[in-house]
Amino acid sequence: MKNLIRPKLLIFSAIFLVVIALIVVAARPKKEAAPAPSAPEVEVVQVEQKDVPIYSEWIGTLDGMVNAEIKAQVAGYLLRQDYKEGAFVTKGQLLFEIDPRPFQAALDQAKGQVAQAQGQLGQAESQLAQSEAQLAQANANKAKDQANLENAQRDLARIAALVQTQLAATRQQYDTQKAVVDQLNAAVQADQAQIDAAKLNVEYSAVRSPIDGITGLRLVDVGNLVAASAGTALVVVTQIKPIYVTFTVPERDLVVVRQTMARHPVSVLAFDGDDKQQLSEGRLTLVNNAVDQASGTVTLKSVFQNQDAALWPGEFINAHLVVDIVKNGVTVPAATVQMGPTGPFVYLIKPDMTVEARPVVVTQVESGTALIGKGLAVGDHVVASGQAGLSPGVKVTIQPGQPGEMVARQPEIGPEGVGSTGINTAPNGAGEIKPR
Repeated sequence: MKNLIRPKLLIFSAIFLVVIALIVVAARPKKEAAPAPSAPEVEVVQVEQKDVPIYSEWIGTLDGMVNAEIKAQVAGYLLRQDYKEGAFVTKGQLLFEIDPRPFQAALDQAKGQVAQAQGQLGQAESQLAQSEAQLAQANANKAKDQANLENAQRDLARIAALVQTQLAATRQQYDTQKAVVDQLNAAVQADQAQIDAAKLNVEYSAVRSPIDGITGLRLVDVGNLVAASAGTALVVVTQIKPIYVTFTVPERDLVVVRQTMARHPVSVLAFDGDDKQQLSEGRLTLVNNAVDQASGTVTLKSVFQNQDAALWPGEFINAHLVVDIVKNGVTVPAATVQMGPTGPFVYLIKPDMTVEARPVVVTQVESGTALIGKGLAVGDHVVASGQAGLSPGVKVTIQPGQPGEMVARQPEIGPEGVGSTGINTAPNGAGEIKPR
């Protein structure tokens, strides 16, 4: 009997364990299916068409149109400084004052000498008038005696001798007095010249600016004795409105520059040292008359009106020379251009909202705008931001916002790939990007 009960217990235990296992498996939560990945959001811009200037870019140096060294023109003690260092001054504005007292005393003395000479001149002129009257009287006597000569032949010798003697004496007195008058006139003129010189010295004691410009550091302190036309200037005044920029270009580019100048005025854009912000616009005015044979370059000069004083003497700027204009050029924001193993490309949005890595030829990158020489057409839509993680064939959604509204920084197309400065450089084989 016991042998029959044991197998039954074993069978019931096995069935019980199977049931418990089924209950445990049924009680486990079911795994949820993984959600399908969402399409990445990107910002999209449309390819545009517009006239695009082509630039040749060089490093330029700014200099004042006029750099005037202000020096003392008379000797004396420097009494006062009448301007603030670094301030703008106008032509004729007082800068320094030199002790004027010695020059004022010389002026007063010269005026006294002129007054004395003028008194002597008046006396001489009075005597000259008397001599002229005597000469006239003598001439009248001569005429009278000449008439009497016809009526009195007997007295001819005596009267003729008397008339000639009086006339000779009167002429001598006249000539002598006239010489005195001429001498005194010369003395008066010399005294007047002394007055003029003394006045000029008094004026020179007030040192004034010869131009409109900005003052630099004071080079001589108040209280020092300055000499006339000394080697050391008192201050330098620099005219910066207008201002000019000089830069050098290789000899091989000289023909293009001269041909462009022959066709139309050539614009020059001044950008800051980072080449990001345009500071001013000027005109190319000079191509130097000779090529520097040592460096193989030629110096160019451009003038900027600089009314806002954005350009400063001695500053280095990036000079963008407009050498040509591409009519109806195909353009995109520089942020759309990426760098791949085979060169630059953009992510083109296809009608099914998938992206294509479209190779492009970049002719120029300037002020955040890339000029496309090949690869895109007007009206195409390309990804402007959100390129990270994209690959050909990926489906995307367009980020809300205005077309062309940029959130990414403009790229640098360089040997290391796309960066954030937008510098117009590229590795070998990266299309037609013009190097600086």
